[in-house]
Formats: sequence, C-alpha cells, structure tokens
Amino acid sequence: MKASIVDLRYRMKSVLAALDRGETVTVLYRGREKARLVPIEKAEKPRKPSDDPACGMWADREDMADVAQYVRNLRRPRRFDDV
Repeated sequence: MKASIVDLRYRMKSVLAALDRGETVTVLYRGREKARLVPIEKAEKPRKPSDDPACGMWADREDMADVAQYVRNLRRPRRFDDV
C-alpha cells in the first residue's frame, strides 16, 4: 500500500488496518518515497516481568526491609554535619 502524508493524517485507521493485514506501507512525500512502515512480527511467547534478570536484584538488601523508613531517610534534609 502507498500512503501520502495526507493519508497518514486523515486516514490513519486504514493505514493501520493494512499493517494489521501484514502489508508494508510506503509513505510518499510530494510523490517520492520517504519511508516504509513494516508490521511488527508477532512475539512467539509473551514475556513475564519476572523473566527480566533485573527483577528482584535488591531482594537481599537489609536496609530496605522497612520501606517507609528508607523513604523517610531519603527525604530527610541533608546538612553538612551529617557527613
């Protein structure tokens, strides 16, 4: 499918429908090809947030056992004599 800038502005729903059908959309600007919109392939298996290696990386921190106290310490005003 070919779509001009005006088509993208006023007929985006039909452009998105073409992408849903798996078509590649060529964007035209003043009659010349400027870009190509390619549909994203479907993911084989959806990822769970717990699959992320960063998930739970601070689970062993003892200073965060009491979250409210930890946040109070972060928000506490800092003075030079605290250092």
